[in-house]
Amino acid sequence: MLQLYIGNKNYSSWSMRPWVLLKQCSIAFEEKRVRFDSFDDTSEFRRVIAAINPAGKVPALVDDGFVVWDSLAIAEYLAEGFPDKHLWPQDAKQRARARSVCAEMHSGFGALRAACPMNIEASLAEVGALAWRDQPGVRADLQRLSSMWGALLAQHGGPMLFGGFSIADAYFAPVCMRLHSYALPVPAEVQAYIARVRELPGVKAWIGDALAENDFRDFEEPYRLRR
Repeated sequence: MLQLYIGNKNYSSWSMRPWVLLKQCSIAFEEKRVRFDSFDDTSEFRRVIAAINPAGKVPALVDDGFVVWDSLAIAEYLAEGFPDKHLWPQDAKQRARARSVCAEMHSGFGALRAACPMNIEASLAEVGALAWRDQPGVRADLQRLSSMWGALLAQHGGPMLFGGFSIADAYFAPVCMRLHSYALPVPAEVQAYIARVRELPGVKAWIGDALAENDFRDFEEPYRLRR
């Protein structure tokens, strides 16, 4: 059986992507959760993960001893291994577009990531309001997301970005968590998409597990001293 190494579900946006993809598409796997204690070279997290993934990060997928790391590489590996699941859109041009928006997420939106790290348990509207007011980069990232998602939803008619669920929706699921937790302003059609993503069975399962963790990590939450 496939094994997926992940970090804390409340915080680990990169881990969320392949986990949701596997869960939502009913691909059997064994979850290997490695708690965030710190990211120092001497930490237990680093010790465990470095033995699996030479990059020392989550997520990491293990298939019969073969390790794939990085969430986009994992998604591609799963798409090739389970062609019947149609994880990418079937149309060649739409597959290219889906890969393009995933790659854009993979390398971009740095202002939003920095100002609003994923924290599913928290209600951080005040933090979000300050980020929106004071950081032009956050406003630019939200404008780009709203434009991208709005165009794809209009083109394909929803309910997901490319019609049916795909890697693109799994890839943007952590962004939906951020926009919800920080109550960031987005157009009505984007807000509706976020609500639909949060109701996907795979996403709901991740959210439920994240809420049950009750594992406050102060280095992940510089905006508050305690939960």
